[in-house]
Amino acid sequence: MQKSLHPEPQKPQMTGLLLCLLGFISMAGALSVDMYLPSFGNIASDLSAHPSSVQLTLTAFMAGVGIGQLFHGVVSDRVGRRRVVVPALAVFFVSTLAIVFVPNIELFIGLRLVQGLSAAAAVVISRAIVVDISDPKTAVKSLSMLAMVSSLGPLIAPLIGGPIAAVANWRAVLVALTVIAATMFVAVLLLLPESLLPENRQRGPILNAYKPLLQLLKQPRYTAFILVFALSFGGLMSYISASSFVAQSMLRANELQYAIGFAISAAAILIGNLINSRIAPRVGPFKMLVIGSAIALTAVALLVLQTALGVLSVVSFVANAFLLVFGNSFVGSNASALALAETKPYNRGSGAALMGSLQLLIGASITPLVGLGGEHTAVPMLICLAACALASFGCALYGSRQPRG
Repeated sequence: MQKSLHPEPQKPQMTGLLLCLLGFISMAGALSVDMYLPSFGNIASDLSAHPSSVQLTLTAFMAGVGIGQLFHGVVSDRVGRRRVVVPALAVFFVSTLAIVFVPNIELFIGLRLVQGLSAAAAVVISRAIVVDISDPKTAVKSLSMLAMVSSLGPLIAPLIGGPIAAVANWRAVLVALTVIAATMFVAVLLLLPESLLPENRQRGPILNAYKPLLQLLKQPRYTAFILVFALSFGGLMSYISASSFVAQSMLRANELQYAIGFAISAAAILIGNLINSRIAPRVGPFKMLVIGSAIALTAVALLVLQTALGVLSVVSFVANAFLLVFGNSFVGSNASALALAETKPYNRGSGAALMGSLQLLIGASITPLVGLGGEHTAVPMLICLAACALASFGCALYGSRQPRG
């Protein structure tokens, strides 16, 4: 029998190389934020900008990532993953390069919005690709491994940006990020396969592109688990946003002690996702989610008790933070797997986009709340932590009782 000159495209297989590539590009958001944070003072001085204006560069980027995920995820369900992520990473590279030469803070803010809109594609499509090419059981393990690889971003970004800013300036930090962006673009262009086959894509008028979002929100199980995912992130943001004030202003930790403590808690993400990737395929994602929620709730309860008794110390704060992050690493990976298991190939990008945007919305809403009491109290942080942990656990129980979509 004569073979066809145009064989049918085949769904790619998950390999270690592909997982590392997806983890690498999903770091785009973390690297774009954490690499330049130590340079805020230099940026304000160099561009004669008010510190609040420099803060807007971070806000603009986060807004871009949140909005961009909804666009890229939905469009990728119609045209495929590669056709979205390749040009998006090209824009990410160009916008990052342009920031190196900005003459004023206004252009900086505008380009950061563009940078966030383009970086969003890497974040949302990396998750969608993992689920595209995995079955429900292996998806949990693959998403955990993806989270483990991408969690290296917040760990290595300050190690890159800090020393460069110390010996050069903030523009040199952006040059380094430009090199990373170029590497991401070339790697995706050459190595990333298409995971969404043509027969599984959305069809019909372009105006109908956002109907899958509404359809997904009508599925109680999907909605419950994206809320679990987003609320667990809200708990992490409560800790991250207030950690420097609690550790340094309340507990009198010095900068080195705080940096070591933060690194220890960040390492819990790696450890938690590594353990989850080994155990979750055997015991199931929901059981791991419950275990993670119980660990996170225990950490919150210990923080509340120690603060109320006046015995909270730097060591106990770091230990409880480690438990909190460790538990939430179970919650995040398994909640995302359970939510995306409710999607179909034609709306998976939309499902991942909605989940990521809700995550950023809740995280952004939590951040200003933890500072309401000033820098000498942990009460707002504890309230936000407890509210997020309890609400996340409640949504998990509700979702488990809903029928599959």
